Amino acid sequence: MAPKRNKVPIDVVEIDSSDDEGSPGTNAAGKSSARDVMTTVKNPQSKPPGVHGAGPVAPPAQNHRQLESRSFWKAGNYEVASTRAVAIEGELEHARVHPKFLHSNATSHKWAFGAIAELLDNAVDEINNGATFVKVDRIYNMRDNSPALLFHDDGGGMDPGRLRKCMSLGYSSKTSNTTIGQYGNGFKTSTMRLGADVIVFTRASKAGQATQSIGLLSYTFLRRTGQDDVIVPMIDFDISSHWAEPIINTSQDDWSTNLKTIIEWSPFASKEDLMQQFEDIGSHGTKVIIFNLWLNDEGIYELSFDDDDEDIKLRDEANHGSASKTFKKVAELQSHISYRMRYSLRAYASILYLRKFKNFSILLRGKPVEQYNIGDDLKYSKTISYKPQLIGKEITVETTIGFIQEAPALGVSGFNIYHKNRLIRPYWKVTADGSSRGNGVVGVLEANFIEPAHDKQDFERSTSFYRLEMRLKQMIMEYWKVCCHLVGHRPPGRSVPGEATAQPQVKVVNTQMPLPTAERQPVTSLVDERSIDQISEENIQLFMKCEEYIQKENELKKMIGEMETELEETKKKCAVISSRLETRKKLKAMSEVQNVK
Repeated sequence: MAPKRNKVPIDVVEIDSSDDEGSPGTNAAGKSSARDVMTTVKNPQSKPPGVHGAGPVAPPAQNHRQLESRSFWKAGNYEVASTRAVAIEGELEHARVHPKFLHSNATSHKWAFGAIAELLDNAVDEINNGATFVKVDRIYNMRDNSPALLFHDDGGGMDPGRLRKCMSLGYSSKTSNTTIGQYGNGFKTSTMRLGADVIVFTRASKAGQATQSIGLLSYTFLRRTGQDDVIVPMIDFDISSHWAEPIINTSQDDWSTNLKTIIEWSPFASKEDLMQQFEDIGSHGTKVIIFNLWLNDEGIYELSFDDDDEDIKLRDEANHGSASKTFKKVAELQSHISYRMRYSLRAYASILYLRKFKNFSILLRGKPVEQYNIGDDLKYSKTISYKPQLIGKEITVETTIGFIQEAPALGVSGFNIYHKNRLIRPYWKVTADGSSRGNGVVGVLEANFIEPAHDKQDFERSTSFYRLEMRLKQMIMEYWKVCCHLVGHRPPGRSVPGEATAQPQVKVVNTQMPLPTAERQPVTSLVDERSIDQISEENIQLFMKCEEYIQKENELKKMIGEMETELEETKKKCAVISSRLETRKKLKAMSEVQNVK
């Protein structure tokens, strides 16, 4: 049975329209940014900003409680008490969104790094509004000294209206073809996937008014107070006159209640502590602080900040990587970026964006992330053009394909598929698991003609997606036939003079997402590889024949349409000529009758 609900007169954000991620002047929260050095939640007893060592633990406030379960995958397992909505006089009825939906909505992110990437996307989209950096760091919760996750960028910031849109569901004003976000859901799903609570600090200027706002989206608050609707306390200030003047939307009492609720349920113990968070934001920007971070099934923080002072790691995957030391091939594989990106945020962020930034940096724990395009480091690389069949438009997609530097020793293969500059599917292995053909072959392409899934870790299954998959299979097979001997493999069906006919011993490891949670041993082929390759090639050939027939069918349909249009125009011309002839006949007949008279 849910605890008794405390009736708090707080601004209610109806979760039916909003997330200003991507519109001008938003940020890492839903867009925005900030400006200066690393920011730390200040510990009033000792810790200065930017210091990451342990400090004195402040006693938690009386009502500052945590959830029954701190494991993300168990946090939604609780009974919802039946409630009856009571209409408030003067208010329109609206659909309620139960707090439990915040958790279930966040489960779309199976991978914690996918959630972090969403917040990085918001900051990257702010480049259009002048953003030059986004900082990602570990800070401390001043109440209990627990770790919290900070995102800080210097984009356009959010005015009070945009902040409210950011903290509600399903709204997005991102209409540009260059922005990454589009569903208006990323901020909520990503922050709630990483921790139970998030607080946002943002500054912006609009129409000559400078404002700063604070918003708290707290699953802990909603659960512990038994709310049956998503309530988001927010406060705003007008800073146009260089001091913070509260913006009162309803009444002074309501504003004060919002402030009190934020102080009670956030890491900050006073209004002064809250205001200090704006000191390094500058005139525009946003800070997102995620606290009460989720634990794994063993009761340890899912994110590891202690293994590397310059990185954030996924604890389960990092432990998995260090446990397998008996296999030399496995150790070699673990040094490759296709494996390191599973547990190292620095490795993942380095390949997250296809094109290198000119005036923008991702600062991870104080050190810039060095961007890396795997296409620039391939041996015997080639560029292959692909023209997807799209209705009403014709585009050409350039694919870079080649062997990794470690080939043939490592069997890493697959394609890094980007969408609007953002990595969606890393090392997508399109060849059969039991085949060694294509080992060491990697490709890179930007597929803006197919749509990513909501978590941006895969693509929506569509006809264009399946056509791309078959075309990539064909690419890798054709490249393998022509180039495999360059790294010591025997070309299919023939021997290379002067080279050994035996193929190098390569352990085939599937590096495809989603990421595993249990240890996987290298998989060696136990099936007749020729039969697998033959079947694969036959499927590709059949698919390409189907594509040819489809293309011919489309061409014939187009031709028929053009001929039908031409026929209609000819009929109209005939009708006009016929009408003129009839008119002339009548005029001639009338003229002859007059002549007879």
